[in-house]
This record gives sequence, structure tokens and C-alpha cells, in this order.
Amino acid sequence: MLTEIRIESLGAIHAATAEFDRGLTVLTGETGTGKTMVVTGLHLLGGARADATRVRSGAARAVVEGRFCTADLAQAAAAQIDEILQACGAERDEDGSVIAARSVSADGPSRAYLGGRGVPAKSLSAFTGGLLTLHGQNDQLRLMRPDEQRAALDRFAAVGARLERYRSARAAWMSARRELVERRDRARELAQEADRLTFALREIDAVDPHPGEDDALANQIRRLSELDALRAAASGARAALAGGVEDAVDEANDGPTSATDRLAQAKAALTATDDAALQGLGEQLTEALTVVDDVARELGGYLDELPTGAEALDAKLARQAELRSLTRKYAADIDGVLAWAAQSRDRLAQLDVSEEALAGLTRRVDELAEQVVKTAADLSAARSKASRGLAKAVSAELSGLAMADAEFTIGVTHSPAADDDPAALRLPSGQSVHAGADGIDDVEFGLAAHRGMTVLPLAKSASGGELSRVMLALEVVLATSSLSAASRDSAGTTMVFDEVDAGVGGRAAVQIGRRLARLARTHQVIVVTHLPQVAAYADAHLVVDAGGGGASGVRRLDDDGRVAELARMLAGLGETDTARAHARELLDAAQEDRVESAGVGRAE
Repeated sequence: MLTEIRIESLGAIHAATAEFDRGLTVLTGETGTGKTMVVTGLHLLGGARADATRVRSGAARAVVEGRFCTADLAQAAAAQIDEILQACGAERDEDGSVIAARSVSADGPSRAYLGGRGVPAKSLSAFTGGLLTLHGQNDQLRLMRPDEQRAALDRFAAVGARLERYRSARAAWMSARRELVERRDRARELAQEADRLTFALREIDAVDPHPGEDDALANQIRRLSELDALRAAASGARAALAGGVEDAVDEANDGPTSATDRLAQAKAALTATDDAALQGLGEQLTEALTVVDDVARELGGYLDELPTGAEALDAKLARQAELRSLTRKYAADIDGVLAWAAQSRDRLAQLDVSEEALAGLTRRVDELAEQVVKTAADLSAARSKASRGLAKAVSAELSGLAMADAEFTIGVTHSPAADDDPAALRLPSGQSVHAGADGIDDVEFGLAAHRGMTVLPLAKSASGGELSRVMLALEVVLATSSLSAASRDSAGTTMVFDEVDAGVGGRAAVQIGRRLARLARTHQVIVVTHLPQVAAYADAHLVVDAGGGGASGVRRLDDDGRVAELARMLAGLGETDTARAHARELLDAAQEDRVESAGVGRAE
């Protein structure tokens, strides 16, 4: 629900704040005072394209802020709003409300804000889209579009789940169908690609590389290339540490020569004394002897493992050449070659163009097509059944809107497929239909405004006033229908009507006011109107006044103010006693009618 709107420098409005309550609120005012700027501001909050020409002359920018309360929303709608706020990082105000804002620079750029955070206009639209339904003259024109008519019928029929099942089946069918067409049309090309991949994979499998093998092999070859130097270094170090046969002869003649012998000799000399310090040093040499023995033993093992000939090096070089033959063709290293092979195997599995594979895929396409036909038929049947109820309900509403003889119809027909339609679907009856994203149906609203007239498509048969009444009748039916889950989910939202009563007067105007009041039982309704008969049914009456310097402001009227404003709207030439008397009578009658209608509604 919209609780407040603040407008700065938008059109004729310099600065104005309007507060809204539950129920029906009307905005009135003289032509040119800017009452439609409130609706323009709401369109901006809805993410509509910003028009710099709307910025008040002399101002740097126009700003619109709206405060929304979401406490009355249905659980599903409230959860969706919370997801949007969380995704944007938006925060609620202290009272739990959410502030949405839009600024439009006189130079053209605009900015959007939600819950204190700057957001894209699409994010703002996603938020307000579930809270605001705007009906202006352009919205009435949209009602003549086939897709809008189908969407209205779907709201009434509550076919959301059926539509999702159809779309899911259609997506799987279209994907399999595209794959089949590709395989048939590109059979030769795909077969050649399969041959190339098969040859490459056989070559890789023949070499049988292992992850990281090229790097490990390079290290091994480097060691083998330096075999003599490595053997000399290891042998010399081992002899220095542990000695050899020649060293044993030298030791017998001249004394110990290996590091082990010298350390053992030093340890014996130190531990033979009675000095504690020297004995401690002797114990440290024990640790050194252990380390030297271990290193000498490992050097012996290292020397034993070194190859004695060049055969090992030749084998490693040959293996390296095999690996390099792969890295030259498929990737920079062996790990890359293995990754390429894995991807190629997956691709090869998709390139089966054999007769068996094509036959299997054809059967799969046929099975999915049957599922699409089944879900499409279920969706179409639900629409056809609901169309009769919706047409009857709207006709009844039009009868109360001074169109007693009007006949409103809804046609649901299958959409024929063109010769080259990529989404052509054949029904069991043999008819070829177009399986679009929203089903196989064309929905068309028809109207015969008077008895004896031929029912024609709405776009060809309705005048501006009649189209306004059709739209209002449709909204009343959708909002109050027990069939429509969408109508229940929309409880607590705001519906805005901008001069929905254009081209209407007399008894029809009274009926419009009565139905707007009925709509306001379940929704917050805001109406910009020029008809006193409509304004008299309001719970709250706001007037847009022209102030000094051509600026306008918005103020709420009390009971006397409402009488004066209705008198102005009735008389046209100024307030008179007669006009005030008529205004008071109109106001009292409308309010009494509201009370009686509410009582009847509760009784029903």
C-alpha cells in the first residue's frame, strides 16, 4: 500500500506531499494544475522511462519519493518483496515501510533509489511492480493488444501452474528438436568432426600420458644427463664421510682419514677425560656421528640406484618425444592435453550421426511433442472454460455501467502455424498450430456496445469511454473473482486510475464511482477524476491547487472542503448555494450508497 508520496519540481508541481489511506482516494483539480503529475510520479517509481521535459522550468531536477507499507500483502507477495530488498541491499524504515525514490535531471540522466540504496531502474520496477497497478490512457490502449488480453484471461483462470508445466515441456521439446535438425542438416560436417576427434583421441590413448608426466620426465632426463657428475659427487661425499678400501690402508699407515673415523676419535678423546664440559661436547659428537652415518648410508643407496649405462636416458628421451608430439597438437602441456581429451570425448558423444542415434533422437522429439500437446491442451481447456465465466461477469459489470445492452465476448482459438514455423506442433486432430511461449491459443476480446450490433474485436468496436468502462469492469471482476488466485495474491496492493472516467457522464459516472468503491474494499484505489459523481464515493479527497508563481500543491479536504470542491466540479462557473446544495446531496447519497453496498457485499 502507498502511504505517502512527495513530489518536487515535476511539471506544474513545485513541492507537494500527499498522504494516502486505505480505501478509495480521489484527486481533483482544475485543468492544468498538475493533478496527473501524481500519476506521472508513480509511473517514474514504477521504473518508466524518465522524460527530462517533465522537470519544472528553472529546476535542476525533479524528485519523486514514495513510501510503501507491505504489512497487508499476501505471504507469497511479501516474500517476493523481501527477496528484492535483500538482493538490492535495501533497508526498511523504522516503521517497517520502504522508501522508493526517483530523480530526473533536467539534463536527462535519472537515478533510482530503494531503501536508501542506489539501484537500477529495473530493480525499482521489480519492487513497485508487485505493489502498484497503473491504469492510464496508454494502459487502456494496451488492453487492445492480444498479449494483454491473454494475460487478463490467465489472471482470471489462475493458470500459472499449467502455464509453467507447458513452458517446461516446450523448452525440452524445442531443445531436442533443434538438436535433431542440426544433426540432419550438418550430418556430413558433423561426421567429419567426429572422425577428427576419434583420430586424435586414439593418438592420445596410444601414448597414454599421465597427469604431470612431462614435468616429471624433464626432471629425470636432467638427472640422467648429468649422471657422471652426480656419481662422482655422491661417491666423493660418501668416501669423505665413511671412507673406502684405500682409506682403510691409509688409516693403518697414517691414521684415520674419513669424517666418521675422525669424529669417533675426537669423541673418544673428549669422553675419556673427567671434565664435565669436555664430556658434554663428546655427547654432542655422538649426535653428529649419527647424522654422518645416516647421510653416508643414503649416499650409498643413491649410488646403487643410479643407472650404469645410457639405456635409461635413451628410453626417457624417447618417451619425452612422444609426449611432445601431443603437446604440439593439442595443448601446451600434458595436463592440458588430458583436459582437451576429456572435452573431446564429451563432444564426440554428442556427434553420433548414425541411423540408430538419429532414430533414437527422433523418438525423443516425438515423446516430448506429445507432452507439449498434453500440457497445451490442458492450458487451452482451462482458458476456454474461464473465458465464458469472465465474459459473462464483465458483461454484467458493463450493464451496471450504463451499457445494459453491451455484449462482451472472449474468443479462444488455436494459433495456426506458418509453413516455416520452427515451433509448429501437430495436434491429434491433425491441425498444425504455433506453440508459442504462452501456449497455442489466440485470445481476443470482442464487444458489441449496443443491441443488434455485430460483435467486433475490442480494438475496432470500443470508443474511448467504452474502453474505459471495459477496463474498469475487467479490473473489478479480476479483483473480486473467487477463481483468481492472482486476485487474492494482489490484496493489499495499490490500483491507480488516471481519468478512467474520460468520455463518461451521467448515470455511468455514478456506476463507475460505485465500482471503484467496491474495488477499494480489497485494494487501495487512487483515482484522478474530473467527475463529481466519482469523487463523491471517495473515502479521502485530495485536491491539487494552483499556487503563486504557477506552482501547484496538494491538500486534503475536510467535509466542508469536499462539498465546496464538488460544487465547483458541478457548477463549473463558481461556487453557489445551489451548487453547494447539489454537492451535499450528491455526497450524502454516494456515502449512503457505499454503506448499503458494503452491507449487501458482507451479506453475500
